[in-house]
Amino acid sequence: MRTLLELLRIIIIFVLLGNLGWAILGDLYTINEATEGYSWLGALAILVLLFVLYRNKLQFSGWYQGDGREKLPRKVSITLTFTSIILIIVPFILGSLLS
Repeated sequence: MRTLLELLRIIIIFVLLGNLGWAILGDLYTINEATEGYSWLGALAILVLLFVLYRNKLQFSGWYQGDGREKLPRKVSITLTFTSIILIIVPFILGSLLS
């Protein structure tokens, strides 16, 4: 039962925080019409950031108490976070280069 509750918690976290992140980024991408076509990269960046946040912080405050609850290695966390930042910036670069 705890596993199902944790799964429901993960879904709620991703939906709520994902919508909040997209509300912020979506407005930035609509400023320039050329960036709108690449806005899916920003959505992917939000999902990666939420994954890092969950694995490093949020999984330790949930209902699931089983094995396998470990933080991501520091290098992986930094790499994923840096990749997300790049993915957030890339639509602006592609929009200005290809239009």
